[in-house]
Amino acid sequence: MVSFGSSVEFAVPHIQIKNLNKFYDVQGQQVHALKDINLNIPQGKIFGIIGKSGAGKSSLIRTLNGLEQISNGSIHIHQQELSRLNHVELIALRQRIGMIFQHFNLMSAKTVYDNIALPLKIANFSQADIAQRVNEVLKLVGLENKAAHYPSQLSGGQKQRVGIARALVHHPEILLCDEATSALDPESTSVVLSLLKEINQKLGITIVLITHEMQVIREICDQVVVIDQGEIVEAGKVWKVFSTPQQQITQELLNLEQLDLPSDIQPQPSDPNDQIILKLRYESTLQQSPDLKFIFDQFQAPVHLYQSHIDSIQGHLIGSLIVAVDNSHLEINALSEQLKHHIAQIEVLGYARPTH
Repeated sequence: MVSFGSSVEFAVPHIQIKNLNKFYDVQGQQVHALKDINLNIPQGKIFGIIGKSGAGKSSLIRTLNGLEQISNGSIHIHQQELSRLNHVELIALRQRIGMIFQHFNLMSAKTVYDNIALPLKIANFSQADIAQRVNEVLKLVGLENKAAHYPSQLSGGQKQRVGIARALVHHPEILLCDEATSALDPESTSVVLSLLKEINQKLGITIVLITHEMQVIREICDQVVVIDQGEIVEAGKVWKVFSTPQQQITQELLNLEQLDLPSDIQPQPSDPNDQIILKLRYESTLQQSPDLKFIFDQFQAPVHLYQSHIDSIQGHLIGSLIVAVDNSHLEINALSEQLKHHIAQIEVLGYARPTH
């Protein structure tokens, strides 16, 4: 497994994680939950952390506000190292970090207003300040007319918007989202993601979002890291990770399109007339779509299209072509070099008898 030993570099880190390790004691056995995590999270961006269940995502995000203590390494937030803060300083820092949970964590016996006001009451704000802030965030999340309602009277999407309002009531600089849309239907998910994007753009809040859904990353994140078995295995801008996923786990999370391949495909050619089956991955700006005629001319043999897929992410076209070429002796390395400005990756899927 590849581990990023040096920091994943982005400009102006708001959160800086260095050589972070986290161990749990489970029935007398040490479990290494987070392994040498190095990460810079830039200020004012939406940063995604994705991985399967049990990969270490929740452990990682909970270290960022001190809910989980790290075993070794360091976490700096605006140059403040968490492990060096005393109790009072840690409480003050947590007020600058809002948290949104998967299952909302609302108090059923309290109204929407009182659920949002609770953190301010605990912090001994005046009734006037509480009213001003609660009404302010209710308007921001579009729930001004639900202040007197109880959680049981709300839809799942509305409950999560209450959770977001509560997380914003202290005017935080950072918002941590722990699977914030996993319990929602697609329509509510879309509303919540649009709201998070609006909050980021209007307020400049740094958002760190963990999920197991690539669609969530694709919708709103600027950058993403993929975590697997406690390690960062891939990182970069979202469009780059989507266009050329390097790790098997990333490809699985992307849930890449099912390939419509010949039924008799083989790992090696068995006949001189066999076709070579290739997957071509490409990425380009929206203004410069790939020149397919030029690409296919480089094969110097008939090219048959089995499947194509194209997507638009962060101003880039990202796509793939599954083709069969009537030349099983193609020099793939030479072809890759010829097409390096047009095709990001060429993968040999196998060989098959011609169907034409």
